[in-house]
Amino acid sequence: MNFVCQQCKQPLQLDDSLVNLTPSAYDMVVASSPSPPSYGRQIADSEKLAHLPAPASVKEAWQHAAQSRSTSPSSSSPRTQRRPPPRAPPHPNESFVLLQDSVVRNIPSPLPTTTPSTAKRLSYPRSRTTQPLHAPPVNEPAQAEVHHPNPSPLSHHLRSTLRLFNLLSSRTDLDHPLCAECTGILLTTLTRQLEETKKERDGYIAFEKDVRREKEREGDGVSKEEAEVKIAKLKEEEKLAIEKLREAERDREELVEELRALELDEKALEEEEAEFWRVHNAHLLKSAEQASQLAALRAAYAADSATLEKLERTNVYNDAFCIGHEGVFGTINGLRLGRVPGVPVEWAEINAAWGQTLLLLYTVARKLDFTFENYRLVPMGSFSRIERTTGDKAIYELYGSGDLHIGRLLHNRRFDFAMVAFLDCLKQLIDYVKSQDQQVEFPHQIVKDKIGEASVKLQFSQEEAWTRALRHVLLALKILLKWATNGSNG
Repeated sequence: MNFVCQQCKQPLQLDDSLVNLTPSAYDMVVASSPSPPSYGRQIADSEKLAHLPAPASVKEAWQHAAQSRSTSPSSSSPRTQRRPPPRAPPHPNESFVLLQDSVVRNIPSPLPTTTPSTAKRLSYPRSRTTQPLHAPPVNEPAQAEVHHPNPSPLSHHLRSTLRLFNLLSSRTDLDHPLCAECTGILLTTLTRQLEETKKERDGYIAFEKDVRREKEREGDGVSKEEAEVKIAKLKEEEKLAIEKLREAERDREELVEELRALELDEKALEEEEAEFWRVHNAHLLKSAEQASQLAALRAAYAADSATLEKLERTNVYNDAFCIGHEGVFGTINGLRLGRVPGVPVEWAEINAAWGQTLLLLYTVARKLDFTFENYRLVPMGSFSRIERTTGDKAIYELYGSGDLHIGRLLHNRRFDFAMVAFLDCLKQLIDYVKSQDQQVEFPHQIVKDKIGEASVKLQFSQEEAWTRALRHVLLALKILLKWATNGSNG
């Protein structure tokens, strides 16, 4: 017969101490096993047993035997449900001695003497199957054992062991037998449950002690008068509490009213805030638009300022009257003024240059708001002239000719008078500028018809001297133009 652990399904080898279990030890194991739930019939039998005149140990043994036989198939494990139905419970008029006699009659004869090897071989039979062999249930009727009047010692002990395992399986939540590893796990679990139960018990004990101590404290030294005083005091406290509660209710109502007013104020503030943000957004949009316009105006102002600065740096008079020199000739707007031997200069060029020179003197005088004495300038290009405003009011032509005849000689004389009058007007303007600014300097002085020791008359004069005098005239006009455009009067 093989035994298998009901948890891990591993084959077990029974200990000799369990196989050689004696009937008295078996009864002790049965008595120490947990009892199954009691039913109404068993409780009634126990009450009847209490009235019998028997020792307490006998009554206890009878109770354990009756409980082991009264295990029903519905409350047992699936393995015990396949067992044959138990026999009918004993009648109340059955004596305990007869029950014990039935047990005693089934006690086998003493074990024969066997060698250790034989006993070991008989105690641990091997089998290829791992399924446990089910023995008859514990509460099988004694008549089933009558068929084996002289059972062998090994088979009897194996049946006893199987009955013990079935009994333990029917009275616990686990199926037996168990191996050593599963038993260790079971013991560990039960030990942990025991510790938790002890902690819970200690908590209940402490709570019970606290309750008892509180009851003792409440019950110690309290008389009727003290109780009445305490009740009166509690009533006064109750009245005060009620007054405080009513006052709190009034305060709550006031707070509710105040809360309503605050809610109305909050709504008004929200509307005001919305209006403020609307105006603020409109202001931001307008400000952004104005900032854009301002940026555009600033850009335009910067561009106009740059243009103005450029225009201010631009001297239109220098562009209109460009005075320079070309060799020994003084030039105005590229026109040579003067003649020298070996370099033929047409009179048309000379006359045009004198026209530009007279126009320059006229323009500077008008810019400085200066009026010449005794003369009036009439710029007319190549045919410009100077008119005398006092005396004979003569007219002097400021242009010459290369024709050789008597009439031309008279014309050249008026041409010399015109150049002398021009030099007089130039001296008047130079004196005016010096009176306005003492810092300005002119390199050549003008005395009557000479400027820088060179006469401006052409007749009875060398052409080189005349050309040099005209160059000095153009230099003086350039200084006047610079002062008129860049000085305090510019």
